[in-house]
Amino acid sequence: MNDLIILVADKNMKFTLRGALSRPHALGIRPVQCTFREHSERDGGVRMTGPELLALERIRFEHALLVMDFEGSGTRANEATALEAELDKRLYPTWGGNAKAIVIEPELDVWMWGSDNALKSVLGTAIEGTIRNWLREQGFDVTGADKPERPKEALEYLLRTLRRPRSSVIYERIAATISFKRCTDPAFLRLRKTLVRWFPA
Repeated sequence: MNDLIILVADKNMKFTLRGALSRPHALGIRPVQCTFREHSERDGGVRMTGPELLALERIRFEHALLVMDFEGSGTRANEATALEAELDKRLYPTWGGNAKAIVIEPELDVWMWGSDNALKSVLGTAIEGTIRNWLREQGFDVTGADKPERPKEALEYLLRTLRRPRSSVIYERIAATISFKRCTDPAFLRLRKTLVRWFPA
């Protein structure tokens, strides 16, 4: 039986997770054999039919992850954790404790803002000082967690300024570079905790 299947909402999410899983030691897990599936209807599709699609894969995989953005999901839930709990309930009858939903709030791009050094290294930017301070100068609100309020729009603006095309490879390279130990995003911490429980080093 294969280790893990991950249902994601889009290609950027797939490449980000692929970059992270390429560093099992940094995550505190053993190497994992992983298969990805992208939902054709993105976040809303993952919310609507994700658990049922994953149920069809139970015979081939030991574990399953369902990963999506809270923004764009079309949910009536007030919080990402409420939607996550709802999806976990739908996964449980087939998978028991071997499946987990991860709902990122507001969206995946918030994980890209883990480190100025990683961003500068991957993007090759010559911006002086920190990218966060540069963003503030451009009119972006940056939270107390030192992340843009609108992480996707901030990343897109940065890429346009640098004349770099938005590419899933960029997401993968950032995930393969940033420090996981410093990451405080709640969804990422839930993901890491789950992986460590399933695949201890």
